[in-house]
Amino acid sequence: MPSDHLSTTFAALADPTRRAILARLASGETSVTELAEPFEISLPGISKHLKVLERAGLIVRSREAQWRPCQLEPRPLKEAADWLEYYRRFWEESFDRLDEYLRELKEKEKKHIGRLPSKRVRRGRVRP
Repeated sequence: MPSDHLSTTFAALADPTRRAILARLASGETSVTELAEPFEISLPGISKHLKVLERAGLIVRSREAQWRPCQLEPRPLKEAADWLEYYRRFWEESFDRLDEYLRELKEKEKKHIGRLPSKRVRRGRVRP
């Protein structure tokens, strides 16, 4: 199991069921039973997903008599978003530099084509 928080967060987010659970929890506190409703997974199966999310720090579970509410814990998502943001900026800057380079090449090509002597074609022969 990954030991750093970021790896644990991404490992938990790798599963589409867990991402769907987090999306539901973004609307507010929800019971385990309510979380399980839209999935074709047993309650023990949902509990396993919740344990993974809890170990990653993405949710907090509590117990109030028979009701077991789950709550989204946004801190690890913020840390993952911050980490991704750094690389998003890197790629945007790289693409901006590539765009600029391609514009320069296009301008050079236009200038080069404008300098070429025009040629007329007549009856299969090229005449300057």
